[in-house]
Amino acid sequence: MTQIHGTYHPRFQPLVDELSRRIDAGDEVGASLAAVHDGETVLDVWGGWTDETRTAEWAEDTVTNVWSSTKTVVALAALILVDRGQLDVHEKVAAYWPEFAANGKQDIEIRHLLSHTSGVSGWDQPAAMADLYDWDHATARLAAQAPWWEPGTASGYHALNFGHLIGEVIRRVSGRAPREFIAEEIAGPLGADFTLGIPPDQHHRVSNVIPPPPLPFDLASLGPDNLAFKTFTGPPLDATASWTDGWRAADIGAANGHGNARSLALIQSAITHDGTAGGVKLLGSPTIDLIFEEQSSGTDLVLGAPIRFGVGFGIGDQSTRPHLPDNRICYWGGWGGSMVLNDLDARSTFTYVMNKMQPGLLGSDNGVAYSSAYYACLD
Repeated sequence: MTQIHGTYHPRFQPLVDELSRRIDAGDEVGASLAAVHDGETVLDVWGGWTDETRTAEWAEDTVTNVWSSTKTVVALAALILVDRGQLDVHEKVAAYWPEFAANGKQDIEIRHLLSHTSGVSGWDQPAAMADLYDWDHATARLAAQAPWWEPGTASGYHALNFGHLIGEVIRRVSGRAPREFIAEEIAGPLGADFTLGIPPDQHHRVSNVIPPPPLPFDLASLGPDNLAFKTFTGPPLDATASWTDGWRAADIGAANGHGNARSLALIQSAITHDGTAGGVKLLGSPTIDLIFEEQSSGTDLVLGAPIRFGVGFGIGDQSTRPHLPDNRICYWGGWGGSMVLNDLDARSTFTYVMNKMQPGLLGSDNGVAYSSAYYACLD
């Protein structure tokens, strides 16, 4: 069996064996798992390789692009401003970002951005990946366009623009770009190895993601007015973009966070541990409660799957996530399978980061297997 490195409480041996087995089977190439439970790091393991040819081992400090698991850190950044009284989730976006009121968006609230219900789930066509790299250009375009459905009535996943939308609010309120705010207020104080993008002198630590198989359907067949088509072609998804210097230099709070399971678990454990992570107080209890105020429940207009959204996170629901317990859970994950799972009742945060992307846009078989095994060990 593939050797798994790191430390873990003996009760998690079956989960560690599952990671090793999946690497041996080819379901994984390289991956890391971590958990903080009741104030203690009970799991911090990694194994496999950083490349598809399996020539370089995944190391303790290996990081990779975690795609939409990035959103959990950007949401936390916004909630920190809420906790400090600088941001109100029930206030209009235009109160902080006046230009955003254009084209019928004057009544969209901060909570709509954080729950994917704003009606602005992508950029109007034409849109290219390079457009995301120019912050002022990208946010000005979002401010100018009209919503694609009535805001607040349903969720439509903000796949690539979530970080530009709430990130511009963070910038207007704090005077700092999201990348800077996260570095100075979250990752830095916690000593967490997580960045939006990644500087050139750290590129040697990055394990490039291995793109997934093509989607099992042709987006173009959905038609130009379909919300999934508009979102996932505005701009088109391309996993290999994450290999480029342009992507790594950009501030893309929806998708270009670089880290590993350890850093995500440390950061997110603030939510499951009364607002404190690594000895640093980030949130108060009322702000954590705010996460669980349901904003939408039903079939997401972009993903086509049933999801409950709170403020900044998906909310656990056994009807849609039957492998999870009926606890107070908030979660999200990334394209290809990375995952953040916060269980407040269990005082537990569990995370998974990998380089080999699995099929589909929402979760993976690997993630389900690991989270199921984690709860079996925890119980």
